[in-house]
Amino acid sequence: MPAVSLTATVFATVLGFGLGALWYGPLFGARWMTEVGLTAEQIKKDFSPAKTYGATFVLGLVAAYAFGLYVGQNPGLSFSIVTGAGAGLCWVATALATNYLFERRSLALIGINGGYHAVRFALIGLAFGLLG
Repeated sequence: MPAVSLTATVFATVLGFGLGALWYGPLFGARWMTEVGLTAEQIKKDFSPAKTYGATFVLGLVAAYAFGLYVGQNPGLSFSIVTGAGAGLCWVATALATNYLFERRSLALIGINGGYHAVRFALIGLAFGLLG
């Protein structure tokens, strides 16, 4: 099994968390809540930060580790960023869009969530380009 940089994996996961805090907070948080039909009060009700953020962190580690397997050791900065952006946009965002179209979700929600993953995977690529 190829070696994957655990430092890059953890760093990529932390970058994704930071991006999520900005993306679903001050950048697009209000619009995202409108698009999913929730209020701030509804989101906070029965919310378990440890469960939600803990599970999200583990899922982020899995995604980052799998990305590291895909690009290999020392992939180069440009290659890994472009590969990450491509994975986020062409694999994750299109998969979300397919579901959202059948769920009759808005194009705005596709843009918000798909855009997040395109940028998130570019950051994962950045982490592996620097530390992989």
